[in-house]
Amino acid sequence: MRKNGEFYGMNKSSCLLFLLTFTLAGIGLVAIYSTSAISAGERFGDSAFFLKRQMLWMGLGLAFMLLAMVTKYELLKVLSKPLLLLSVLLLIMVLLPQFGREAGGARRWLRVGGFSIQPSEMARLAIILYLSAYLARKQDRVKELWRGLLAPLLVLGVVTGLILLQPDLGTSLLIGLVALILLFVAGVRLIYLAGIGFSSLPALYLLITRVPYRQRRILAFLDPWKDPRGVGYQITQSFMALGSGGLSGIGLGESRQKLFYLPAAHTDFIFSIIGEELGFIGTAAILILFLIFIWTGMRIAYRAPDLFGHLLGVGITAAIGLQAIINVGVATGSLPTKGIPLPFISFGGSSLLLNMVGVGLLLNISRNSGNINHREHREK
Repeated sequence: MRKNGEFYGMNKSSCLLFLLTFTLAGIGLVAIYSTSAISAGERFGDSAFFLKRQMLWMGLGLAFMLLAMVTKYELLKVLSKPLLLLSVLLLIMVLLPQFGREAGGARRWLRVGGFSIQPSEMARLAIILYLSAYLARKQDRVKELWRGLLAPLLVLGVVTGLILLQPDLGTSLLIGLVALILLFVAGVRLIYLAGIGFSSLPALYLLITRVPYRQRRILAFLDPWKDPRGVGYQITQSFMALGSGGLSGIGLGESRQKLFYLPAAHTDFIFSIIGEELGFIGTAAILILFLIFIWTGMRIAYRAPDLFGHLLGVGITAAIGLQAIINVGVATGSLPTKGIPLPFISFGGSSLLLNMVGVGLLLNISRNSGNINHREHREK
C-alpha cells in the first residue's frame, strides 16, 4: 500500500536499497553459472550445481533479511550480546577438528548437513551490532580510554584473534577497519585511534613476514610477472581475463580464463571473469551499482532514529563497501591477494546470507527513521 511516498512501510531509500541488493544478487547468479558450469559439470555431473546452491542461499537470505527488517527496533540492541557470544562459540568450534572443516590449509568452515557455513561472516556482523550498541550506550565515555574503550577493544581482540587462528588475515583486517570507522564516527579521540592503528603495525608485520604463503602473496603483488607460473599465476591470469574483455567483452559465457586457467573463478576472482565477458562496460556498471549502494546505505545511516541506528547503518554499509573495494582491488592487482568475496555476486552462502541480513537491518533502520529527529541524537 502506498502512503506518503512509502510502499508497505518502505521509503524511497529502502526501495532503492532493496532493488540494488537483488540486482547485484541477480548479476551474481548469472555470473556464477557462467563461471562454474563447466567445472561443476566435471566435478559433480551437474553444470548448475553452484547455481542451485547459491539460489538456495539467496532464498534463505531473503527470509532472514525480511526477519531482520521487521524485528522490533529496540530488540536489536538486546540481541547484540547474545549474537556476539554465539559468534565467539562458533569461532571456537571451527578450530576443533571434530567440528571444523579444513580446506587449503585453513580451518574456516563448519559442516551443517550438506552445507558449509563460515562463522567469521557471522562474527563480522555480530561485532558491528555489538559495537554500535555499546558505543551508543556509553556515548558519554567514548572519549575515555579505560572506562570507555577498553571493553570494546578487548572484545575486538578476542574475535579477530580467533579468526587469525583459522588463519584468515583478510577478514580480521576487514573487521578491524570497520571497527575503527565506528569508533571514529562515535567520537573517539583521534589520538587513541592513531595509537590503535600504529600499535597494530608490528603485529601485522609479523603476521605477514613470519608466514611463508603471505610473503609469497606480497611478492606476487609487487611483481606478479616475475613468476607468472608460480606465485604470480593467479593475478596474471586475472590480468589476462580483464585485458581480454576490452570495452564490451567477448560475450556472456565465452570466457576462456574460466576454463581451469583462473583459480577461484566463481568466488574470489569472479569480477575478472565478468570483465572478460562483459568488458569495461560490465565492470563499470557493477562499480556504479556498489557506489549507489554505499551512498544509499550512508543516507539511511544519516537519517537513523538514534545513535545506535546511525552507527549500525554506517558499520554495515562500510563492511559491504570495503568488501567490494578489496575484492576489486585484488582482481585488478591494486591490493595483495585476499580471500574476500565480492558482496552478493561471488559464490558463497555464508557471505550472501549475512550480507542480506545486513541489508535487512538497514531496511529496519530506514523504516524507523521517522520516529526521532535524526539530527538530535548527534547534538545530545
